[in-house]
Amino acid sequence: MKQLSKFLSGFAIGVLCVALCTDALHSTLLAKGQPPSMAVDTTPINRSTSGLTSFAPVVKRAAPSVVNIYSRRVLHYHEYNPFMNNPFFQQFFGNPDGGGHELTRHEQVLGSGVIISAEGYILTANHVIANADEIKIAITGNKNEYTARIIGSDPDTDVAVLKIEANNLPAITLGDSSQLEVGDIVLAIGNPFDISQPGQTPTVTMGIVSALGRSGLPLDGFNGYENFIQTDAAINPGNSGGALVDAEGRLVGINTAIETSGEGNEGIGFAVPINLARHVAERLISGGKVTRGFLGIINPQDITPGLAQSFNLSSDNGALAGGVQPGSPADKAGIKSGDVITEFNNQPITSANDLLLAVADCAPGSKATLKYLRDGQEHTVNVTLAERPGETAQNDQQQNQTDALDGVTVADLDSDTRSQLQIPDNVRGAIVTDVAADSHSADAGLQKADVIIAVDHHSVSDADQVVKLCNDAKGKYILLKVWRRQGEIAGTSYISVDNTKD
Repeated sequence: MKQLSKFLSGFAIGVLCVALCTDALHSTLLAKGQPPSMAVDTTPINRSTSGLTSFAPVVKRAAPSVVNIYSRRVLHYHEYNPFMNNPFFQQFFGNPDGGGHELTRHEQVLGSGVIISAEGYILTANHVIANADEIKIAITGNKNEYTARIIGSDPDTDVAVLKIEANNLPAITLGDSSQLEVGDIVLAIGNPFDISQPGQTPTVTMGIVSALGRSGLPLDGFNGYENFIQTDAAINPGNSGGALVDAEGRLVGINTAIETSGEGNEGIGFAVPINLARHVAERLISGGKVTRGFLGIINPQDITPGLAQSFNLSSDNGALAGGVQPGSPADKAGIKSGDVITEFNNQPITSANDLLLAVADCAPGSKATLKYLRDGQEHTVNVTLAERPGETAQNDQQQNQTDALDGVTVADLDSDTRSQLQIPDNVRGAIVTDVAADSHSADAGLQKADVIIAVDHHSVSDADQVVKLCNDAKGKYILLKVWRRQGEIAGTSYISVDNTKD
């Protein structure tokens, strides 16, 4: 059975039973400023097939801009003793959690990146550097190793920007991915399987653009912002974050995923178009985060032949509004369920994904013009986009220097949980379902199956209240009042959790 694998990074795992003494890059570091100077060439490619005998000149231009990335993560896990699940042993040792002890494992992730400015900005895939504790960069023709810091990352598009302290670097020229056509020749440049040593020329493979606008793929982490370039250029683990360039050596995509029945290339690879990646990178560099416009159309749908007939449409182009969120920009503009969006800011909308990408490409607060069909009649309205719900809290949390109980998962109490854990009906709050071993909460003594009944002296009745109060907490510590059962003894206690980032 084939499986779609997003993670192209190579893994070299070493087990070390010592904890890292620093966690400098565990949290996203944000930098604000003006976007760096990037060379962009939007000239259409010469599609003449005569006279070309070698891509060596193209490789010489583009390959020096592709770097090797080595990121290290620290993983904590428990080694359990299966005998401790036996009631016979539990009566002597009294450990209902299965016993065992915590171990630490260091995991190295191998990937690639592309220098996009001479000042040291590097574009890569988010999953290459996600949760990294340390990131090292090796540049072609340079045996020095650089430590990189994360300027910003956007998991929804799998794009991240790094920065190293260096100047006069060989920055690549960015192309225009909107001008790509199926059949165009492309080269994939990166560090598959860590074949190239630090400082050596990266690996180059050739193929064509197999398809454009691929979306709806089962890739973990993406949030619908998919517009992939599909290519048959050989892409393998370690190519993640590397360059997809056109026949002129211009960057047209960031390699991110493959479809494979194993772990290697089978001729189906995917890259994030450079127009999308560049837009995300510029927002990350200038503001440290990505905020997206919000229209408020619920469940936009592609137009199927059946829908086209039912709505008396002359074509299958457009995005059908399944619903409209009350109070949203679409609602205020008069859009209703059953309307078909055909244009957004003078750009044709051919599918639901087109509409999603077009809206997300706009900044909150920006104005947009919509064309839509209703009962066969075309209408035009102007809307002012809002900010996509949920992103404000997420991005603000990234900028905040508080921990807000990171690593803790809570859930509402239900009858099954109460019965299983013997929690009295008069205990109100949220049950702790998981506590990360390397979190401040674990250090403070918070445990799975604890019931949080108050946060900073405020009583809570469900998980939502716990999350809100913890996210709103600005102090150095968060005070939790918890109910805990230990065998036949149960009662409440207080836990003070460090609320500062490492």
